[in-house]
Amino acid sequence: MSTYADRLAALREQLKRDRLDGFVVPLTDEHMSEYVGGYAQRLGWLTGFQGSAGSAVVLPQAAAIFTDGRYTLQVRQQVDGQHWQYVPVPQVSIADWLGEHAPQGGRIGYDPWLHTRGWVDEARKALAEKGAELAAVASNPIDAVWDDRPQPSDARLAVQGDEAAGKTSAAKRADIADWLGERKADAVVLSALDSIAWAFNVRGTDVSHTPVALAYAIVHADGTADLFVAKEKVGEDVAQHLGNAVRIHDRAAFAPALSGLTGKRVAADPDRAVAAIFDALDAGGAKVLSVRDPVVLAKAIKNEVEIAGHKAAQARDGAALARFLKWAEAEMPLGGVTEMSAADRLQAFREETGVLKDLSFDTISATGPNGAIPHYKVTAESSLPIETGQLYLVDSGGQYADGTTDVTRVIPVGEPTQEMRDRFTRVLKGHIAIATAVFPAGTTGGQIDAFARRPLWEVGCDYGHGTGHGVGAYLSVHEGPQRIAAPNYPGGGPAEPLRAGMFLSNEPGYYKAGEFGIRIENLVLVVEKAIPGAESPMLGFETLTFAPIERTLIEPGLLTEEERRWLDTYHARVLEVLGPQLSRDERVWLEAKCRPINAR
Repeated sequence: MSTYADRLAALREQLKRDRLDGFVVPLTDEHMSEYVGGYAQRLGWLTGFQGSAGSAVVLPQAAAIFTDGRYTLQVRQQVDGQHWQYVPVPQVSIADWLGEHAPQGGRIGYDPWLHTRGWVDEARKALAEKGAELAAVASNPIDAVWDDRPQPSDARLAVQGDEAAGKTSAAKRADIADWLGERKADAVVLSALDSIAWAFNVRGTDVSHTPVALAYAIVHADGTADLFVAKEKVGEDVAQHLGNAVRIHDRAAFAPALSGLTGKRVAADPDRAVAAIFDALDAGGAKVLSVRDPVVLAKAIKNEVEIAGHKAAQARDGAALARFLKWAEAEMPLGGVTEMSAADRLQAFREETGVLKDLSFDTISATGPNGAIPHYKVTAESSLPIETGQLYLVDSGGQYADGTTDVTRVIPVGEPTQEMRDRFTRVLKGHIAIATAVFPAGTTGGQIDAFARRPLWEVGCDYGHGTGHGVGAYLSVHEGPQRIAAPNYPGGGPAEPLRAGMFLSNEPGYYKAGEFGIRIENLVLVVEKAIPGAESPMLGFETLTFAPIERTLIEPGLLTEEERRWLDTYHARVLEVLGPQLSRDERVWLEAKCRPINAR
């Protein structure tokens, strides 16, 4: 198993033993998580791909890996094209590919704990047209050949106190009970890890960079709940916090409990609950309501305590980033700094706050050509030296008990080219267009996504990802259902109206393959806007992230007066928020970075 080719061969041998003619390998876990624990990193183990979204299909004579536009370059660097075909999504779905490549009459396996029922129905239909069968496996064949597969985390849960959550778990469960009553339902299954963490006001460390614990829950119409989690993970503090209304069961008891809901009206989310959950409910005779998890929207609309906590976290995190940017400006032109050492130095600045819980994702520390890979992950093997003449892009964030941060900045090492300045300024114009957008209630993020792209479209350019994603409150750095993305871009999806209280990122970019990448990202809060004479309620954004935007990359002549005014106002606020946290030398540096754009 020393090479990825060996692993692919071993899986094919296992498929023969299991009488399967193929197998589908998604990058997720039993909770449909975006980020997963080491035990669930099956796609990475099999292929070498280190991105956060992708899938693969293995057939006897062919294998394909499916990634979206964020990973076009990365997948080719990390996955051997001699053994794997690169397939772009959403242009080609796994079901489409299987319908064309699956052997006539073959049995294609899938793990029902790793796919939604909707995916199963789509794939089964495509295979049926080929005379092939989609077969659920009782055990995942990759696990049979992955000898050193990590064990799931045994870390204990932690209480997220009411002073940080802003609402008690009992009150949240009461809201869920009211939701069930409106639908004449007896119970709802919660399987998304961040939904469980939010509803029960607990956090964990079972998934890297996301403070959640491996668990399932069933919340009942009387406000009581059954929580399925390894009992050794529940200390006395958590047990007292949950109280008698929450019954603790071993995680292995979850599937049998589903089968025991005979005759009950049970809600489950078709996008977040895996096919195996629906199969168990059906087999047990429950009446299933396929509806969205009631926590999803409630969690997305932050309360006043969560908003205040987030602002505190942002101010703290912004000071750490400013210190890093000052360090980078001085040290990178001297040589000797690498992508990896820069990422480590930024983490050290965050750790110096004394309250950092974790990073919110693997830092994207990218110079030159690696900056053109939107979701680049630096490793010891890929880490490049940072050299003069390049752009350095850093996309990073921290997890603090009061908030989750995510910010991207770009700095030049040496003198930037005119092309770099032009593209950076156009990305900035798009960023300002989102930051200043005003729109009627009911507007979706997809409707305003083009605001950010227009300055690039005007010169025939674009970027291959959505403009913004939702962000949790000391939870997942990528949270739904809110987003700023048209359906034809990665990150797009079903239209969801933006609502006051939602956190989102504002992150347009530009990527020139093989040369450089640019992205400017702040987090924003959806707020109500008082517009004189408005004929309907209006919304807009309040910017939450404060860090200097590199002045030497801006071409002032491309900015309108309104855009210059926004930039100067933003930088004045950066000084106001960060200045008191910095040393005298650091403040002098920041003042220079935040001068009005027309000042020399």
